[in-house]
Amino acid sequence: MDCPCCSGKSYEECCKPYHTGEKHAPTAEALMRSRFSAFAIPNGEYLMETTLPGKRKYHNKKDLQEWGEINQWTKLEIIRTPALNQVEFKAYYTDQDGQSQIHHEFSIFQKMHERWYYVSGEFLD
Repeated sequence: MDCPCCSGKSYEECCKPYHTGEKHAPTAEALMRSRFSAFAIPNGEYLMETTLPGKRKYHNKKDLQEWGEINQWTKLEIIRTPALNQVEFKAYYTDQDGQSQIHHEFSIFQKMHERWYYVSGEFLD
């Protein structure tokens, strides 16, 4: 299976080792890609685990899992990585009503104890 993150690699070679806990994403961009794949599969547990512990109270594993399930995630486009902890991306998906959507976000990540975590994101047009 091709990896949902659009890396051009197979899922087994790309995001699966992060999802199974075998490895941790080495960069903020790799974490971003693995989180997109976690929406596509879906894997709400991984999405919570890779959210900065202090920010988890603002998220809900059930909602993250459901958002992954009700949408069909079709493409990830990395727009830019202006700093080690910043990733701007567009996530393309088809919503539950069959409408094409684009989620454009500028995300902030933080490295803590040799692991990258999602901190927050600003939605862009």
